[in-house]
Amino acid sequence: MHIPDSFIPLGQAVIYWVIALPFIIMSMRWARKELDEMKVPILAALAAGIFAIQAMNIPIGMGTSGHMVGAALVAIVFGSPWAGVLVLTLVLLVQGFAFGDGGITTMGANILNMGVVSGFVGYYTYAALRKSVGTSIAAFGGAWLGLFISAMVCAVQMWLAGTFPLVPGLMAMGTYHLIIGFIGEGLITAVVITAIAKSRPDLLEDSFTVKSDTSKKEVHA
Repeated sequence: MHIPDSFIPLGQAVIYWVIALPFIIMSMRWARKELDEMKVPILAALAAGIFAIQAMNIPIGMGTSGHMVGAALVAIVFGSPWAGVLVLTLVLLVQGFAFGDGGITTMGANILNMGVVSGFVGYYTYAALRKSVGTSIAAFGGAWLGLFISAMVCAVQMWLAGTFPLVPGLMAMGTYHLIIGFIGEGLITAVVITAIAKSRPDLLEDSFTVKSDTSKKEVHA
């Protein structure tokens, strides 16, 4: 899902940078406000894990590849999609500048897809489903859907760039990431979130649950 420089014309790449930049700035503001000495090591550990799993690329064709993302996992752990944007931005910066994985000019598009789309879709899907289906299934569904939607956006971007046709692109990216989302992204996210919920529920900073618990106490009072 890392889009190389040659896949998107510079003019379009600039547009994606302009769209992604406000999200990056907001994620940095979130970090200054929310991160403390206890949370920084957790964020760093998640970033390192995501960096590692993204190294496992599955060739799709037409010069593209599929892999897990991890933005939904980070967003759920920290109770905010801005955490997902921040971690994916840092990971993509290291991958692009230090290892040449993904383009520099197209990094705005990659951050938009993997950090913003995957993080926001994954987190709010999880938040919407958690009360009705439980933590594990909600985490699975959020991560799976976030990955799939981000892959679809990536395919559309490359169609707009004239890199490859729309329907074949959607089919290729969609099919592979549906599978990757099921056996990789969704499953790993569900396992990690379930383990944290059982062993260290204090680490799951779920603002939706906090509000719900508070409202229930007020009603009974």
